Amino acid sequence: MRALRWHDEGDVRVDDVPKPEIQEPTDAVIEITATAICGSDLHLYDGFMPGMEEGDIIGHEPMGEVVEVGSAVETLSEGDRVVVPFTISCGACWYCDQQLYSLCDESNPNAEMASESMGHSPAGLFGFSHMLGGYDGGQAEYLRVPYADVGPIKVDSGLPDEKVLFLSDIFPTGYMAAENADIENGDTVAVWGCGPVGQFAIQSAEMLGAERVVAIDRERERLDMAREHSDAEVIDFESEDVYDRLMDVTDGHGPDGCIDAVGAEAHGAGPSSVADSGQDGEEMQGDRPYVLQEAVRCCRKGGTLSVPGVYTGEMNGFPTGSLMNKGLTVNTGQTHVQRYLDPLLERIEDGDIDPSFVVTHQESLEKAPEMYETFRDKNDGCVKVMLNP
Repeated sequence: MRALRWHDEGDVRVDDVPKPEIQEPTDAVIEITATAICGSDLHLYDGFMPGMEEGDIIGHEPMGEVVEVGSAVETLSEGDRVVVPFTISCGACWYCDQQLYSLCDESNPNAEMASESMGHSPAGLFGFSHMLGGYDGGQAEYLRVPYADVGPIKVDSGLPDEKVLFLSDIFPTGYMAAENADIENGDTVAVWGCGPVGQFAIQSAEMLGAERVVAIDRERERLDMAREHSDAEVIDFESEDVYDRLMDVTDGHGPDGCIDAVGAEAHGAGPSSVADSGQDGEEMQGDRPYVLQEAVRCCRKGGTLSVPGVYTGEMNGFPTGSLMNKGLTVNTGQTHVQRYLDPLLERIEDGDIDPSFVVTHQESLEKAPEMYETFRDKNDGCVKVMLNP
């Protein structure tokens, strides 16, 4: 089969590889009809994620048709149309029982490697480094799905792939980000980053009762998308001061909730970004603190900081003193996707949201290397790339 493989920083290629097979009785194999490039994939592409090995198949936003099931699989049959969440979860450990699926105790075969770095291991993830399992990813023609009774959700309606594909990651991720912001009716919420996760965080914040959502970015296409597909106000951080504007719209209090939908490869404006760029060049830190610094500064006293943006290592310059003295609550984590699949599919089927609005580019799998570059560099107005194997 054809699959996109990581060879080195900035080097991904579509290669011929063996088709996956059932390895455990709880496995299924799907033929992929649609997949996508995620902002988190860029952390691999740009060399920010430890644990990558040459030849790894990447990608973690797949859907398709079940072509084979293991002998112990009870909920899926050949021919079922499914969306596969990026988190791999056993469904039986203590964390899965608490619906903390991205913290599954059993699904990462390389848990010891992750524990050495983090203290404990989170769940295994599709296509996302050997530290998190080394599982083959979904930017391919076929995918082996472990714990198939726990992950995939069947889509029985005739909705096109582009309306349901993003249940695999970015729609639940944006929704959990908004949920983690502890939104109450009438709140003001600020969202840093208007990429795909940010777009869904904006819409989810409105669904959860935010009266005012302010979206922050510097890319015109992303700011326009936030403005056109929601009621968000927008800030271009390169043309105006974010803190001053947020204080102005909140009568000096600051937003009730602040969402960092950017993560490790954040860009900043001003002297601090110049200093941190120098540190990056000397390999003094892996993650960039610009968004977190600004969000902590802007958030109202006693407010909540939600961090769905993926961070991969350590950083200098995190404002711990401000965080503590302002009494902020911080909620983070990879998304517990399985928790959200049924209710969010229902919202799509009811017409409350059409997730396909984020797709700006749709191409064949063979064009994936080219589209990684387009997506990373935000060329041609690129916000989200959907691939069709």
